[in-house]
Amino acid sequence: MIQKKICMLGAFAVGKTSLVARYVHGIFSEKYQTTVGVKIDKKVVTVGQQEVSLVLWDLYGEDQFQRVQPFYLRGSSGYLLVADGTRPETLEAAQSIQQRAQEVLGPVPFTLLLNKHDLPWTVSDAQLDGLRARGWELRYTSAKTGEGVEACFESLAQRMLAQS
Repeated sequence: MIQKKICMLGAFAVGKTSLVARYVHGIFSEKYQTTVGVKIDKKVVTVGQQEVSLVLWDLYGEDQFQRVQPFYLRGSSGYLLVADGTRPETLEAAQSIQQRAQEVLGPVPFTLLLNKHDLPWTVSDAQLDGLRARGWELRYTSAKTGEGVEACFESLAQRMLAQS
């Protein structure tokens, strides 16, 4: 069985842990829990004819006081950047995080998840169109409702396998 490491990256409180909990365990909790360091989960999926063990590294959220350390990223086959559609500043943080991740990992596949799609959004279409123009894959998700969660992980797994 192939094993692939995926890092969950994004600003503080964008829903990284909730997305992993929804994907791996099928649950959502309204209770906010801050991730300290890293939390690791696994899920075995089938991509085409291949069984793949996805090792999900849920990293602490970035803010003005702390940044994700490069050693957490090493060995990743891909990553999911998460932004909160109700807080445009998290989209700016995601762009900064993506630059640093690319410096450490090189051109591995990644997807920007625009989370909290079940709530009223304040992110502009112009901002998103600019990222699409740069070749970014964008997906809308809601850890609360489950919208888009399975599909974003499956898509990234397919892209990682195609690259290896």
